[in-house]
Amino acid sequence: MEYRSAVDEIRFHLRHGGGFARVGRTERFAGATEDVVEAVLQGAARLCDGVLAPLNRVGDLHPARLENGTVRTPPGFAEGFRAIAGGGWIGLSADPAHGGQGLPLTVETAVNEMMAGACMALQLNPLLTQGQIAALEHHAEPRIRSLYLPKLVSGEWSGTMNLTEPQAGSDLGALRTRAERAADGAYRITGQKIFITWGDSDFMANTCHLVLARLPGAPAGTRGISLFLVPKFIPDAAGRPGRPNSLRVAGLEHKMGIHGAPTCVMDYDAATGWLIGAENGGMAAMFTMMNAARLAVGVQGVGIAEAALQKAEAYAAGRIQQGPILRHPDVRRMLACARAELFAARAIALDCAAALDLARAEGPDVHAAKAAFLTPVAKSFGTEVGLRVCETAMQVFGGAGYVEQTGIAQHYRDVRITAIYEGTNGIQAMDLVGRKLADGGEAAFRLIEEVEAEAEAARSALPDMAGPVWAAAESLREATEELLSRTAAERSAGAHPFLMAFARVLGAGSHLRAARADAARAPMARVYVGRLLPLHAAHLAEVRAGPDDLEAVRIGPEAP
Repeated sequence: MEYRSAVDEIRFHLRHGGGFARVGRTERFAGATEDVVEAVLQGAARLCDGVLAPLNRVGDLHPARLENGTVRTPPGFAEGFRAIAGGGWIGLSADPAHGGQGLPLTVETAVNEMMAGACMALQLNPLLTQGQIAALEHHAEPRIRSLYLPKLVSGEWSGTMNLTEPQAGSDLGALRTRAERAADGAYRITGQKIFITWGDSDFMANTCHLVLARLPGAPAGTRGISLFLVPKFIPDAAGRPGRPNSLRVAGLEHKMGIHGAPTCVMDYDAATGWLIGAENGGMAAMFTMMNAARLAVGVQGVGIAEAALQKAEAYAAGRIQQGPILRHPDVRRMLACARAELFAARAIALDCAAALDLARAEGPDVHAAKAAFLTPVAKSFGTEVGLRVCETAMQVFGGAGYVEQTGIAQHYRDVRITAIYEGTNGIQAMDLVGRKLADGGEAAFRLIEEVEAEAEAARSALPDMAGPVWAAAESLREATEELLSRTAAERSAGAHPFLMAFARVLGAGSHLRAARADAARAPMARVYVGRLLPLHAAHLAEVRAGPDDLEAVRIGPEAP
């Protein structure tokens, strides 16, 4: 079965979800009428289904390669990217002052899901550029913004993020890349970065790298990190790509999946760069890009899950084993639970995007806190649902799924990275129980109250579901209060199960809201509430277990 963008599902979420209806009523996004949004969704679906999806298998079979210092991309990727750029899809939410369309991030997030489901390896290119646009809009000086943003928005140039080094992964404070001030006002960047997605290509006029580096005398750790914009070609006086910068692609990683996306080792040898933000303020500037990317990675999990589930549903309907296997109870269980999980993950991601839009349109207030809390949840839950749904899809296919020709194995391989990059899901959970609970749990409790309000509103029409959802929200409230009383180490041991429990409860609230809006969605909501929501109790039991039993276990080569 060919991939088809989930326009109907996305449209339903935008109409009946947590906050997008309010986004369209704000002055800033008054132009995002229902007709405009519908036209965007339909246009994106035509691009994804007709142009990008056929490239997915091509990229897997013909990986990006390094040839005489030049990255060669898979056949058709250049044309696919030109279709993305030419349609204005990179700058959907970018500032119109730089050529963007100024649409809500929620709409861009929905389009990113479609693109990821169609061809994640290629979609990574505009995704990273979108993150760099956000970072430069917020932190770059006017001269940099006016030169770089129009070219990034148009797709004439692309953007990357350079954080990781061989000795500095999650611990960015250990990075060694150096930056030195030059007499011309620029900086000279020297060092090596690894895992640089789309660090180069053969169809881009210029590739612009955001590079974390350390100035002489900078404080140790993350407090001494600065951010620099380092282009492949240094712009000339007219703003065109000029002389080559002193940087190179030293190698490409050979990966489990997303073969079409070049993952580069980048060497910088006194390369010319320009400071973005304040000296030693690089982490704040880079996190603008990283947070945008984390939400986008969450919807990558959703997009690939949608693609894999479509294949599994079609296969189950056509595979005859004493009748179509779609009629077998266990196959129906797998597919129904997968579809219910996917609905919840999509709802959380779009609710997070809507909160970000409302923070931009109405002022930060509670919206920014809600978005900050939901970002690690959307990233982790979206990608974990992606993993589980792809695994389920392979199980539905049986032995045929283990064979590469069906395409399920590629989805399984491609989605695996999403739980790792842009901060592993464990790091996301640590952030949730650390920084995101630093407000005393205010943002968490407000979200719990939203779920309880949905349950109260559903008590008369859907009492069989309203009661369990309300009870689950209350148990989550109690666990949150208990977690707030613990030390940082005690919180960390239960961080991941706490995040998953929170996502389960939020997902239940979204299903209740959907069932109230459309009675035809009640059966799916009952699958979620009856079969998946109870897992939150197991997650909370793990949260309450604390760290002592983990510390007592001898693991691997540890001394007795």
